[in-house]
Amino acid sequence: MRNVRVYGILLFIVLLIVWELVSGAMSELVLPAPSVVVMTLWEGLTTGYLLPHILRTLSEILMGLMIGSFLGFLVGILMGEIPFLRRLLFPYVIASQAVPKLALAPMFILWFGFGMTSKVVITALICFFPLLENTVTSIQYTDSNKRELFRVLGATRWQTLLQLKIPAGLPGIMAGLRVAVVLAVVGAVVGEFIGGSVGLGALIIASQGMMDTPLMFAVLFLLTGIGMLLYQFVNLSEKYLLKRYTKGKNQ
Repeated sequence: MRNVRVYGILLFIVLLIVWELVSGAMSELVLPAPSVVVMTLWEGLTTGYLLPHILRTLSEILMGLMIGSFLGFLVGILMGEIPFLRRLLFPYVIASQAVPKLALAPMFILWFGFGMTSKVVITALICFFPLLENTVTSIQYTDSNKRELFRVLGATRWQTLLQLKIPAGLPGIMAGLRVAVVLAVVGAVVGEFIGGSVGLGALIIASQGMMDTPLMFAVLFLLTGIGMLLYQFVNLSEKYLLKRYTKGKNQ
């Protein structure tokens, strides 16, 4: 495991070196060197120029992720537990996800304005489906022998859901949350692309207009870092929850 991490770091260093060498033969407008991008990023952070944009985008990501994930989890439980509701709503859920969010963004901005609300709605809608799909699947495919055991022991439907189906389906549910975390970054940036004056997505559009390619790459670095940190946080939370569940189960 340690060797894999070492190789990963070495691969990253090699890629940076290759990037630095290749960028030397190109215009900074086309491909800025990583050293230039890092300097631009450092300057933006130390002067405070990037801070309002980071806070705005991070707020949109977290709010949209929480709302979309909560609703996806809640509706997923209902659809997983009630077959009639699942057959009734699932075609509409699929239809809502088949429409490109980039096409819906102008409509949401028209309805909810150019502030944070429209971006949060877009982000929540994107995060909704992974949690719903994984929750429904996890609830439906709980071990039949364990369900039968709970039925024989006289457990209520509510007890079976809380003590068996949700804990047993936790790996699948958390996998949906990991996907939603990454998509939340995409959702917030897409909303800012269409209509926003503050935020990292809006800053990418502004840097494109100013032909400031180093700033554009610096913002992309920031978005990548935010996505990776949030993903890692969910990953660690999953390990903690699974460890706690396994420990309680063994006791």
